[in-house]
Amino acid sequence: MMYHHGLSFIRGRCNIHRSRILNREIRNTQQNQRFSATLTKRTTPFQKIWNEISRRPVEYASIPCVAAFVGITTNWMGVKMLFYPIEYMGIDWKRWPNTPYGLWGWQGVVPTKTEPMAQRLVDIVTQRLLSLQEAFGRLDPYELSRLCLPAIQEHVERDCGPLLSTLLRPVLPLIVPHLLKALQNEIDSILNLEEVVLSAFVRDKIVLVDLFQKVGRVELLFLVNSGFGFGFLLGLTQMATWAVVPATWTLPVVGALVGYVTNWIAIKCLFEPAEPYQVGNLFVVQGLFESRQVEVSDEFGDFMHQRVLTSQSLLTELADGDEFYDFLRKHLPYPIPSSIVKAAVSAIGEIAAYPELYPKVHSYVEKRLDIEETLSSRLKTLSPTEFEDLLHPVFQEDEIILIATGGVLGLIAGALQTRLGWGGPGATKRAILTIIATLGSSLALYTQGKQEEEQDELLVSEKKEQQTKLKHEEKKTEQIRSTTLRRRKSSIVRPIVRENAR
Repeated sequence: MMYHHGLSFIRGRCNIHRSRILNREIRNTQQNQRFSATLTKRTTPFQKIWNEISRRPVEYASIPCVAAFVGITTNWMGVKMLFYPIEYMGIDWKRWPNTPYGLWGWQGVVPTKTEPMAQRLVDIVTQRLLSLQEAFGRLDPYELSRLCLPAIQEHVERDCGPLLSTLLRPVLPLIVPHLLKALQNEIDSILNLEEVVLSAFVRDKIVLVDLFQKVGRVELLFLVNSGFGFGFLLGLTQMATWAVVPATWTLPVVGALVGYVTNWIAIKCLFEPAEPYQVGNLFVVQGLFESRQVEVSDEFGDFMHQRVLTSQSLLTELADGDEFYDFLRKHLPYPIPSSIVKAAVSAIGEIAAYPELYPKVHSYVEKRLDIEETLSSRLKTLSPTEFEDLLHPVFQEDEIILIATGGVLGLIAGALQTRLGWGGPGATKRAILTIIATLGSSLALYTQGKQEEEQDELLVSEKKEQQTKLKHEEKKTEQIRSTTLRRRKSSIVRPIVRENAR
């Protein structure tokens, strides 16, 4: 009896002990579960992303590489679409007025909008930068008369006969300087500067394309190359999004966003902010184009001097207009026949048409007008906001089309990446090939841009050397001429002094 009673007591104590242990284990398990849940709650998004990327690092590494390639490629294509093709390319079934795109084709934005863009440039040049009366006022009427007289006399003799030519020969050196002085005062009513500039751009669209590419070469190169950096950074977001939502639509949708945003950011960086903005005491933020105002001004002046406002174009416009004939007729007395006036106009037209036959005339006119320095110095004095109007119209026109093109190409690239880089036993191999192809293509585009930049810099340096050499030769020629004149004067004065001394 006592034995059974003791055994029951021991069993009861054991059950109590087991129950306590079990309860303790349950409590520990619940605490661990609560701690684990709390820990999981804190780190789930990042831990999940990291675990997923660590499981397939090669495949995930292809995502930012493709995004960088999409960024640089879409920006490169956007820059090309700004300027090319010069003429509409495609099937001309349906086109909308003043738009670069048709139903089945495309024309560069600048060639499409040549006239309105050129008109904006004309307004800048004629209203803010250049005064014809000021420029022509630098010409010496007597020197220009001396250079033009041979051509005028030749045309008078050819068109009016030797008799009139012989009679006018001693008079022309007196009349021509007088006419040139009057021309300087009335040049604004005779020569239409706006027409000279506008016709140069509209007549040949490539001139306007070359101008924008020359003055904006740094900005255009930045626009292309920045696509790689912006695309890579946004690709990291694309990679994280895929890790969280590995759906078939993730890469195409985020790829479209990458292409759209990289173009948008790059264009904004070119021109905003227009005015310099001081960030504490650290650095100054300003649009890339506005920050290069001095350099761009020199390049703009050089281009306009070489390609648009040349002595040939100015003299051609002067001779072709009826205003020049009316001016000569007004200032020459009517006993002088109209045939002589026409011969004078014809002579100026020939000088303009054949600069190789009259190099001294063109050299003198270009040197005295000094178009390059005038435009460059005036452009440097404009405010950054006014200066921005020089290039910004290129991007303002149909800007949304260029940005949307980046989105479309990003969508296509994301779809291809989904197809090539994921799924099946060969996913890793395809991802490696994707990384190699995208990085290699991006490097090729970057190298091409750098080579073009180096070529441009080489041409600029060679041109500066030629200009320096030319100025040196002109200075040397002027010194020789001055020395010759002094010797001639001294040779004339010495005999007179000796004669007076006797």
